[in-house]
Amino acid sequence: MLALIIRRLLQSVMVMLTVALIAFIMFRFVGDPIAQMVGQDTPIADREAMREQLGLNDPAPIQFARFVFNVVQGNFGISYQKGVPVDELILSRLPATLELSFVAALFALVVAIPMGIYTGLYPRRWLSNVFLTVSLLGISLPTFLIGILLILFFGVMLGWLPTYGRGEIVDLGAWTTGLLTESGIRSLLMPAFTLGLFQLTLIMRLVRSEMLEVMRTDYIKFARARGLSNRAVHFGHALKNTLVPVITITGLQLGSIIAFSIITETVFQWPGMGLLIVQAIQFVDIPVMSTYLIVIAFFFVIINMIVDILYHVVDPRLRAETGGKGH
Repeated sequence: MLALIIRRLLQSVMVMLTVALIAFIMFRFVGDPIAQMVGQDTPIADREAMREQLGLNDPAPIQFARFVFNVVQGNFGISYQKGVPVDELILSRLPATLELSFVAALFALVVAIPMGIYTGLYPRRWLSNVFLTVSLLGISLPTFLIGILLILFFGVMLGWLPTYGRGEIVDLGAWTTGLLTESGIRSLLMPAFTLGLFQLTLIMRLVRSEMLEVMRTDYIKFARARGLSNRAVHFGHALKNTLVPVITITGLQLGSIIAFSIITETVFQWPGMGLLIVQAIQFVDIPVMSTYLIVIAFFFVIINMIVDILYHVVDPRLRAETGGKGH
Protein backbone atom coordinates (compact mmCIF):
# COMPACT_ATOMS: atom_id res chain seq x y z
CA MET A 1 0.00 0.00 0.00
CA LEU A 2 2.85 2.39 0.84
CA ALA A 3 4.50 1.73 -2.52
CA LEU A 4 1.19 2.45 -4.24
CA ILE A 5 0.82 5.78 -2.42
CA ILE A 6 4.40 6.83 -3.25
CA ARG A 7 3.92 5.90 -6.90
CA ARG A 8 0.67 7.84 -7.10
CA LEU A 9 2.31 10.86 -5.43
CA LEU A 10 5.08 10.92 -8.04
CA GLN A 11 2.52 10.63 -10.83
CA SER A 12 0.50 13.44 -9.24
CA VAL A 13 3.52 15.75 -9.23
CA MET A 14 4.05 15.13 -12.95
CA VAL A 15 0.38 15.76 -13.66
CA MET A 16 0.42 19.03 -11.72
CA LEU A 17 3.53 20.24 -13.58
CA THR A 18 1.90 19.36 -16.91
CA VAL A 19 -1.29 21.19 -16.01
CA ALA A 20 0.72 24.21 -14.88
CA LEU A 21 2.58 24.24 -18.19
CA ILE A 22 -0.64 23.93 -20.22
CA ALA A 23 -2.30 26.70 -18.22
CA PHE A 24 0.73 28.95 -18.61
CA ILE A 25 1.02 28.40 -22.38
CA MET A 26 -2.70 28.74 -23.03
CA PHE A 27 -3.27 31.90 -21.05
CA ARG A 28 -0.06 33.51 -22.28
CA PHE A 29 -1.85 34.06 -25.61
CA VAL A 30 -5.34 34.91 -24.33
CA GLY A 31 -4.81 38.64 -24.61
CA ASP A 32 -2.95 41.61 -23.24
CA PRO A 33 -3.82 42.05 -19.54
CA ILE A 34 -2.39 45.58 -19.58
CA ALA A 35 -5.22 46.65 -21.90
CA GLN A 36 -7.71 45.52 -19.26
CA MET A 37 -5.93 47.27 -16.40
CA VAL A 38 -5.46 50.75 -17.89
CA GLY A 39 -7.53 53.18 -19.92
CA GLN A 40 -7.19 53.95 -23.60
CA ASP A 41 -5.46 57.26 -22.86
CA THR A 42 -2.64 55.67 -20.86
CA PRO A 43 0.75 56.54 -22.44
CA ILE A 44 2.78 53.77 -24.04
CA ALA A 45 5.63 54.39 -21.60
CA ASP A 46 3.35 53.71 -18.63
CA ARG A 47 2.08 50.56 -20.30
CA GLU A 48 5.63 49.30 -20.82
CA ALA A 49 6.51 50.14 -17.22
CA MET A 50 3.59 48.04 -16.01
CA ARG A 51 4.59 45.15 -18.27
CA GLU A 52 8.09 45.29 -16.84
CA GLN A 53 6.76 45.44 -13.29
CA LEU A 54 4.55 42.39 -13.83
CA GLY A 55 7.36 40.48 -15.53
CA LEU A 56 5.46 40.11 -18.81
CA ASN A 57 8.55 41.07 -20.85
CA ASP A 58 10.64 38.19 -19.50
CA PRO A 59 11.23 35.08 -21.65
CA ALA A 60 8.55 32.41 -21.39
CA PRO A 61 10.74 29.81 -19.57
CA ILE A 62 11.64 32.36 -16.90
CA GLN A 63 7.98 33.33 -16.47
CA PHE A 64 6.97 29.67 -16.16
CA ALA A 65 9.74 28.88 -13.67
CA ARG A 66 8.74 31.92 -11.61
CA PHE A 67 5.11 30.83 -11.79
CA VAL A 68 5.85 27.28 -10.54
CA PHE A 69 8.18 28.55 -7.81
CA ASN A 70 5.55 30.97 -6.56
CA VAL A 71 2.79 28.34 -6.66
CA VAL A 72 4.86 25.94 -4.56
CA GLN A 73 5.23 28.73 -2.00
CA GLY A 74 1.51 29.45 -2.09
CA ASN A 75 1.94 32.72 -3.95
CA PHE A 76 -0.43 32.84 -6.93
CA GLY A 77 0.17 36.45 -7.84
CA ILE A 78 -2.03 39.52 -7.86
CA SER A 79 -5.39 39.71 -9.62
CA TYR A 80 -5.19 42.11 -12.56
CA GLN A 81 -8.84 43.03 -12.12
CA LYS A 82 -9.21 43.41 -8.36
CA GLY A 83 -5.63 44.17 -7.36
CA VAL A 84 -5.62 41.71 -4.43
CA PRO A 85 -3.72 38.42 -3.96
CA VAL A 86 -5.28 35.59 -5.96
CA ASP A 87 -5.04 33.15 -3.07
CA GLU A 88 -7.30 35.43 -1.00
CA LEU A 89 -9.86 35.48 -3.83
CA ILE A 90 -9.78 31.71 -4.24
CA LEU A 91 -9.97 31.01 -0.50
CA SER A 92 -12.91 33.41 -0.11
CA ARG A 93 -14.85 31.63 -2.89
CA LEU A 94 -13.71 28.05 -2.20
CA PRO A 95 -16.14 27.28 0.69
CA ALA A 96 -19.16 28.19 -1.43
CA THR A 97 -18.08 25.96 -4.31
CA LEU A 98 -17.11 22.99 -2.13
CA GLU A 99 -20.31 23.25 -0.10
CA LEU A 100 -22.43 23.28 -3.25
CA SER A 101 -20.42 20.46 -4.86
CA PHE A 102 -20.45 18.12 -1.87
CA VAL A 103 -24.16 18.62 -1.21
CA ALA A 104 -24.89 17.96 -4.89
CA ALA A 105 -22.70 14.83 -4.86
CA LEU A 106 -24.30 13.57 -1.63
CA PHE A 107 -27.76 14.15 -3.08
CA ALA A 108 -26.79 12.26 -6.25
CA LEU A 109 -25.38 9.29 -4.32
CA VAL A 110 -28.19 8.99 -1.77
CA VAL A 111 -30.85 9.02 -4.48
CA ALA A 112 -29.05 7.28 -7.36
CA ILE A 113 -27.81 4.14 -5.61
CA PRO A 114 -31.24 3.00 -4.31
CA MET A 115 -32.80 3.85 -7.69
CA GLY A 116 -30.09 1.89 -9.50
CA ILE A 117 -30.46 -1.11 -7.21
CA TYR A 118 -34.24 -1.15 -7.61
CA THR A 119 -34.17 -0.85 -11.40
CA GLY A 120 -31.46 -3.52 -11.57
CA LEU A 121 -33.32 -6.00 -9.39
CA TYR A 122 -36.80 -5.30 -10.79
CA PRO A 123 -36.25 -4.09 -14.37
CA ARG A 124 -39.80 -4.81 -15.57
CA ARG A 125 -41.76 -3.00 -12.88
CA TRP A 126 -43.54 0.26 -13.67
CA LEU A 127 -41.58 2.19 -11.07
CA SER A 128 -38.35 1.17 -12.80
CA ASN A 129 -39.70 2.60 -16.05
CA VAL A 130 -40.51 5.85 -14.23
CA PHE A 131 -36.96 6.03 -12.84
CA LEU A 132 -35.46 5.39 -16.28
CA THR A 133 -37.64 8.08 -17.83
CA VAL A 134 -36.55 10.59 -15.19
CA SER A 135 -32.91 9.65 -15.73
CA LEU A 136 -33.31 10.14 -19.48
CA LEU A 137 -34.67 13.64 -18.90
CA GLY A 138 -31.82 14.40 -16.51
CA ILE A 139 -29.22 13.42 -19.11
CA SER A 140 -30.96 15.14 -22.02
CA LEU A 141 -31.80 18.56 -20.55
CA PRO A 142 -28.94 21.09 -20.33
CA THR A 143 -27.92 22.21 -16.86
CA PHE A 144 -28.67 25.88 -17.48
CA LEU A 145 -32.19 25.04 -18.71
CA ILE A 146 -32.92 22.96 -15.61
CA GLY A 147 -31.73 25.83 -13.43
CA ILE A 148 -33.84 28.40 -15.27
CA LEU A 149 -36.94 26.20 -15.06
CA LEU A 150 -36.43 25.69 -11.33
CA ILE A 151 -36.03 29.44 -10.81
CA LEU A 152 -39.17 30.13 -12.84
CA PHE A 153 -41.33 27.56 -11.04
CA PHE A 154 -40.10 27.49 -7.42
CA GLY A 155 -38.67 31.00 -7.25
CA VAL A 156 -40.91 33.20 -9.39
CA MET A 157 -44.27 31.43 -9.69
CA LEU A 158 -44.46 29.81 -6.25
CA GLY A 159 -42.01 32.04 -4.39
CA TRP A 160 -40.83 29.18 -2.18
CA LEU A 161 -37.07 29.45 -2.70
CA PRO A 162 -34.62 32.32 -3.31
CA THR A 163 -33.54 32.67 -6.92
CA TYR A 164 -29.96 33.83 -6.46
CA GLY A 165 -27.15 34.17 -3.94
CA ARG A 166 -26.03 32.06 -1.02
CA GLY A 167 -28.36 33.38 1.65
CA GLU A 168 -27.25 34.10 5.19
CA ILE A 169 -23.91 32.48 6.03
CA VAL A 170 -22.02 31.82 9.25
CA ASP A 171 -18.33 32.72 9.47
CA LEU A 172 -16.41 29.98 11.27
CA GLY A 173 -13.04 31.64 10.84
CA ALA A 174 -11.28 29.78 8.05
CA TRP A 175 -14.60 28.57 6.64
CA THR A 176 -17.99 30.04 5.83
CA THR A 177 -21.14 27.95 5.57
CA GLY A 178 -24.80 28.46 4.87
CA LEU A 179 -25.79 25.04 6.21
CA LEU A 180 -26.31 26.51 9.69
CA THR A 181 -28.99 29.01 8.66
CA GLU A 182 -32.45 28.54 7.21
CA SER A 183 -31.92 31.00 4.35
CA GLY A 184 -28.59 29.34 3.53
CA ILE A 185 -30.19 25.91 3.25
CA ARG A 186 -33.10 27.25 1.19
CA SER A 187 -30.68 29.03 -1.14
CA LEU A 188 -28.71 25.80 -1.58
CA LEU A 189 -31.59 23.53 -2.58
CA MET A 190 -32.10 24.55 -6.22
CA PRO A 191 -28.39 24.91 -7.17
CA ALA A 192 -27.53 21.57 -5.53
CA PHE A 193 -30.39 19.80 -7.31
CA THR A 194 -29.42 21.36 -10.65
CA LEU A 195 -25.77 20.43 -10.27
CA GLY A 196 -26.42 16.92 -8.97
CA LEU A 197 -29.17 15.84 -11.36
CA PHE A 198 -26.88 14.80 -14.21
CA GLN A 199 -24.57 12.94 -11.80
CA LEU A 200 -27.62 11.23 -10.29
CA THR A 201 -28.78 9.86 -13.63
CA LEU A 202 -25.28 8.71 -14.56
CA ILE A 203 -24.67 6.87 -11.29
CA MET A 204 -28.16 5.36 -11.31
CA ARG A 205 -27.69 3.90 -14.78
CA LEU A 206 -24.23 2.60 -13.85
CA VAL A 207 -25.51 0.84 -10.71
CA ARG A 208 -28.42 -0.59 -12.71
CA SER A 209 -26.22 -2.02 -15.45
CA GLU A 210 -23.75 -3.47 -12.93
CA MET A 211 -26.55 -5.06 -10.91
CA LEU A 212 -28.09 -6.60 -14.03
CA GLU A 213 -24.71 -8.05 -15.01
CA VAL A 214 -23.83 -9.33 -11.54
CA MET A 215 -27.23 -10.99 -11.04
CA ARG A 216 -26.53 -13.20 -14.09
CA THR A 217 -23.20 -14.51 -12.78
CA ASP A 218 -22.64 -18.07 -11.57
CA TYR A 219 -21.75 -17.22 -7.98
CA ILE A 220 -25.13 -15.49 -7.54
CA LYS A 221 -26.86 -18.63 -8.82
CA PHE A 222 -24.74 -20.71 -6.42
CA ALA A 223 -25.65 -18.38 -3.52
CA ARG A 224 -29.35 -18.90 -4.30
CA ALA A 225 -28.82 -22.67 -4.52
CA ARG A 226 -27.35 -22.58 -1.01
CA GLY A 227 -30.67 -21.24 0.22
CA LEU A 228 -29.54 -17.71 1.07
CA SER A 229 -32.25 -15.10 1.40
CA ASN A 230 -32.84 -12.50 -1.28
CA ARG A 231 -31.55 -9.82 1.07
CA ALA A 232 -28.25 -11.67 1.59
CA VAL A 233 -27.87 -12.33 -2.14
CA HIS A 234 -28.76 -8.81 -3.24
CA PHE A 235 -26.82 -6.82 -0.65
CA GLY A 236 -24.22 -9.26 0.65
CA HIS A 237 -23.03 -10.55 -2.72
CA ALA A 238 -24.40 -8.58 -5.68
CA LEU A 239 -24.16 -5.01 -4.38
CA LYS A 240 -20.66 -5.51 -2.98
CA ASN A 241 -19.34 -6.45 -6.40
CA THR A 242 -20.80 -3.38 -8.05
CA LEU A 243 -18.87 -0.97 -5.79
CA VAL A 244 -15.60 -0.83 -7.75
CA PRO A 245 -16.98 0.82 -10.92
CA VAL A 246 -19.33 2.94 -8.81
CA ILE A 247 -16.37 4.23 -6.78
CA THR A 248 -14.56 5.08 -10.01
CA ILE A 249 -17.39 7.05 -11.55
CA THR A 250 -18.35 8.70 -8.26
CA GLY A 251 -14.81 9.92 -7.65
CA LEU A 252 -14.39 11.28 -11.14
CA GLN A 253 -17.83 12.88 -11.09
CA LEU A 254 -17.05 14.63 -7.81
CA GLY A 255 -14.11 16.27 -9.52
CA SER A 256 -16.32 17.11 -12.48
CA ILE A 257 -18.92 18.66 -10.19
CA ILE A 258 -16.29 20.96 -8.68
CA ALA A 259 -14.78 21.80 -12.06
CA PHE A 260 -17.98 22.29 -14.03
CA SER A 261 -20.07 24.08 -11.44
CA ILE A 262 -19.46 27.22 -13.49
CA ILE A 263 -22.80 27.07 -15.30
CA THR A 264 -24.82 26.42 -12.15
CA GLU A 265 -23.03 29.16 -10.21
CA THR A 266 -23.60 31.59 -13.07
CA VAL A 267 -27.32 30.80 -13.36
CA PHE A 268 -27.94 31.14 -9.63
CA GLN A 269 -25.28 33.85 -9.05
CA TRP A 270 -23.69 31.54 -6.50
CA PRO A 271 -20.58 33.30 -5.08
CA GLY A 272 -18.13 30.48 -5.73
CA MET A 273 -15.06 29.84 -7.84
CA GLY A 274 -17.14 29.21 -10.95
CA LEU A 275 -18.58 32.71 -10.92
CA LEU A 276 -15.10 34.06 -10.17
CA ILE A 277 -13.55 32.37 -13.21
CA VAL A 278 -16.31 33.72 -15.48
CA GLN A 279 -15.52 37.24 -14.33
CA ALA A 280 -11.80 36.57 -14.71
CA ILE A 281 -12.26 35.44 -18.32
CA GLN A 282 -14.21 38.60 -19.12
CA PHE A 283 -11.36 40.77 -17.81
CA VAL A 284 -8.49 38.52 -19.05
CA ASP A 285 -7.36 38.10 -15.44
CA ILE A 286 -4.58 35.61 -16.22
CA PRO A 287 -3.40 34.93 -12.62
CA VAL A 288 -6.94 34.02 -11.53
CA MET A 289 -7.54 31.78 -14.56
CA SER A 290 -4.20 29.99 -14.16
CA THR A 291 -4.76 29.49 -10.44
CA TYR A 292 -8.25 28.14 -11.05
CA LEU A 293 -6.90 25.46 -13.39
CA ILE A 294 -4.22 24.51 -10.88
CA VAL A 295 -6.75 24.24 -8.06
CA ILE A 296 -9.14 22.11 -10.14
CA ALA A 297 -6.28 19.84 -11.25
CA PHE A 298 -5.23 19.48 -7.62
CA PHE A 299 -8.74 18.35 -6.65
CA PHE A 300 -8.79 15.80 -9.48
CA VAL A 301 -5.38 14.43 -8.46
CA ILE A 302 -6.40 14.08 -4.79
CA ILE A 303 -9.72 12.45 -5.69
CA ASN A 304 -8.03 9.98 -8.06
CA MET A 305 -5.54 9.03 -5.33
CA ILE A 306 -8.39 8.37 -2.90
CA VAL A 307 -10.22 6.30 -5.52
CA ASP A 308 -7.10 4.19 -6.16
CA ILE A 309 -6.69 3.53 -2.45
CA LEU A 310 -10.37 2.63 -2.09
CA TYR A 311 -9.92 0.16 -4.96
CA HIS A 312 -7.48 -1.82 -2.84
CA VAL A 313 -9.74 -1.61 0.19
CA VAL A 314 -12.86 -2.81 -1.63
CA ASP A 315 -11.40 -5.32 -4.09
CA PRO A 316 -9.17 -8.01 -2.48
CA ARG A 317 -7.96 -9.12 -5.93
CA LEU A 318 -6.01 -5.88 -6.31
CA ARG A 319 -4.37 -6.38 -2.92
CA ALA A 320 -3.38 -9.88 -3.96
CA GLU A 321 -1.88 -8.65 -7.23
CA THR A 322 0.06 -5.92 -5.43
CA GLY A 323 1.36 -8.41 -2.88
CA GLY A 324 2.40 -10.79 -5.64
CA LYS A 325 4.33 -8.11 -7.48
CA GLY A 326 6.02 -7.07 -4.25
CA HIS A 327 7.26 -10.63 -3.66
